Amino acid sequence: MNLHHALDMYMTYLTAERGASLHTVDAYNRDIVGFIRFLDERGLLTGNPERAWVEAYMGSLREQGKKTRTIVRAISALRGFFNFLIADGLLAHSPLEDIEVPRFSPPIPEVLSEEEVVELLRLPEGSKTSLRDRTILELLYATGLRVSELVKLKKSDINLEAGFLIASGKRSKERVVPLNTYSKDIIKLYLDREKPRGPYLLPNRRGNMLTRQAIWKIIRKYASKMEKDHVSPHTMRHTFATHLLEGGADLRSVQILLGHEDISTTQIYTHVDSKRLKEIHKKHHPRG
Repeated sequence: MNLHHALDMYMTYLTAERGASLHTVDAYNRDIVGFIRFLDERGLLTGNPERAWVEAYMGSLREQGKKTRTIVRAISALRGFFNFLIADGLLAHSPLEDIEVPRFSPPIPEVLSEEEVVELLRLPEGSKTSLRDRTILELLYATGLRVSELVKLKKSDINLEAGFLIASGKRSKERVVPLNTYSKDIIKLYLDREKPRGPYLLPNRRGNMLTRQAIWKIIRKYASKMEKDHVSPHTMRHTFATHLLEGGADLRSVQILLGHEDISTTQIYTHVDSKRLKEIHKKHHPRG
């Protein structure tokens, strides 16, 4: 089997049929190319991939000092690749069958406290782009949008009267996200005063889509004033989810609001849910 040709087919499949993002395709490509290069250096490209080869590759990654998260990601990429080859009749069985995958617990994401969020939202006051920047910060915190969803947001996606917006998520899947009073008010004020040109809610000077890097720089500018070096658009998303759970929301509702296809992705926030359950138990159990 020509693994290089098979990889090209798989990348086309991910892009054209699965609608995977460019970021996902690039990450999968890097991981699988690493495995193919490993085989090539050992003269193993002539036959079908075998379990021993995968185990040797995992061992090589450990020897290089790769983190467990990196190894787990590489295995995930290879599993998808092998399953694709099996479905296409190019491979009889997956060499990953029965291989023990290293356990990886995602780190608990950094979040801001409610007081820190209030401080951050006030910081744009007095700047030349205060209304636009405040709108960005309010929307990220009020809706939990991904930064890629925020920059794609069009004025026609927002219904201020009904109090919701339509977010276009991964693989162009749309979801309805409610707007709170603060976010509705700042959006209305921003639209009335700034009158952004073009279809996008937050365009650049030419009326085109603002870049994700521009959003990141805006957040970093204000976060640095609070001496919060690690705050990013994703921090706002994590903060949105954490504050909802601390306020009593259930994981399933948060999953829908975040646009997670699988609730296992939302499980990263179970530390918040568990903490709340312990507080409820202590408060209400007769021997709490």
